[in-house]
Amino acid sequence: MDFSRLELTADQQQFASEVRAFLDALVTEDVHEEERRTGSGFNEHVHLALGERGWIMPTWPVEDGGAGLDPVRKRILDIELSRSRVPHITAGTTGLVWTAIERYADPGLLEDLRRKVASGHVRFCLGYSEPDGGSDVAAAKVRAVRDGDEWVLNGSKIFTTSAQNSQYTFLITRTDPDLPKHKGLTMFLVPLSAPGVEIQPIRTYGGERTNVVYYGDARIADLYRVGAMNDGWSVLHGPLDAEHSLGGESTGLDDLSIGRNFLRPLERALDAAAGWAGSARRADGSVVADDATVRLRLGKIAMDLEVGISTPGPMGRVAGSEALVRGGADLIDMVGPAALLSHDAEGTVAGGTIDYAHRFAQGTTTYGGTVEVFRNMIAQHVLGLPQMNLPGRRVFLVPRRAEQTAGARV
Repeated sequence: MDFSRLELTADQQQFASEVRAFLDALVTEDVHEEERRTGSGFNEHVHLALGERGWIMPTWPVEDGGAGLDPVRKRILDIELSRSRVPHITAGTTGLVWTAIERYADPGLLEDLRRKVASGHVRFCLGYSEPDGGSDVAAAKVRAVRDGDEWVLNGSKIFTTSAQNSQYTFLITRTDPDLPKHKGLTMFLVPLSAPGVEIQPIRTYGGERTNVVYYGDARIADLYRVGAMNDGWSVLHGPLDAEHSLGGESTGLDDLSIGRNFLRPLERALDAAAGWAGSARRADGSVVADDATVRLRLGKIAMDLEVGISTPGPMGRVAGSEALVRGGADLIDMVGPAALLSHDAEGTVAGGTIDYAHRFAQGTTTYGGTVEVFRNMIAQHVLGLPQMNLPGRRVFLVPRRAEQTAGARV
C-alpha cells in the first residue's frame, strides 16, 4: 500500500482550481437547503450541469458524453464533489447499474441509454430488497411471468432509494420458483413510468428519503431483460461486488475505505465540536477544551475516524459505520442539548452538524447490506473461513427415517 504524496502538475492544479470554482458557483445554499428538506440525495439542476461537462461519467470518451479524464483528474473531481457536498446518491446507483447494463443489456437499448446517462437525463436505482427479505437479495419474490414478448411483474421492493429521481430500476425478480434459490432469478431494467408501477416514500430518522415500489401487473417488453432468463444472479454479481468492495480494479487513487462517505458527516461534526469546546465556557468560567477528559474524548473520535478512513475493503464498511455511530453519540453526550438542535434552531451548534451526524449514523448500519452481512463477507472472502451453518439450515435437517434408524442403532 503506497501512502506517498502525489505532487500535482501545474495543469492538474489548474484543473482543480477550475473544478472548485465551478462547483462553488453551482452548489449554492439553496441546493443544501433542498437536500435538508427532501433528503433525496439528488438535485436535478446540479446533476444536469455536471452532465453538460461530462462529469457524470467523467472517464468515458468525449464522443460518448464523458470528459475523457485520466485517473488523477478523476480523483481531483471526486474530492471536489465531496468537498462541495454535491447530492450524490442517485449518481452513485446509476454508476453501479451501468456496469451490468454495458455487459448484458440488449445492444439497441444500451446505445439508446449511453448518452442519456452521461448527460444526466437517465438515472437508475437499485430494486433489490423486499419487505420480508432482510439482506438476502437472492430470496427475491417479485414475480416476473413471460407473456409473449412481454413480462408481467407483481410484488414489491423496499428501500429503493432514488426511485423518485430515476427513470429505471435495476430489478431482481423470481422467474422460476421451482429452481434453486440462486438459479431462478432474472434481472430487468424496468421503466418506472410503466403502468402498474407505484412509488411511495419512506422517511428515515436521518432525514433521507427512500421508497417502497409496488408492481401490480406491470408489463414491460422483453427488450428490458438484462442477461439470460434465470441467470440473474450472474448479472447482479458485478454491481453487488462493486458495492461491497470485493475485487475489482483500482487506480491506487481511490478512497481505501468504502465507509468513507459515512465518515464525512463525522468529520464535520468533530470539527464543530472542537470549535465549540475551544470557545464554550462552563459555569466556573473555564473553557471546555481546558478539560483533559474532553480533549481525550475528542482525540478518541479523531482516532476512530482515521481508522475508518484507512481500513480497506469490506472491513472499511464496518469500521466507517461503527466509528460514526460511536462518535456521533459521544459528541451528543459531550456537547449536551445544544447538539440536538436542528439546522435552523436558535442556539444550534454549527448549523445542526452534530445532530445530523448522529441521526444519519443510525441508518449506516444497514446501507448496502447490514454490518452483520459485511462481517460474514470478511470472514469468508478475506479470512477464508468456511461458510457458517446456522441452526435451521437444510444441512442440519436429517430425514425422519434416518433419525429413527440412528436411534434404533443406539
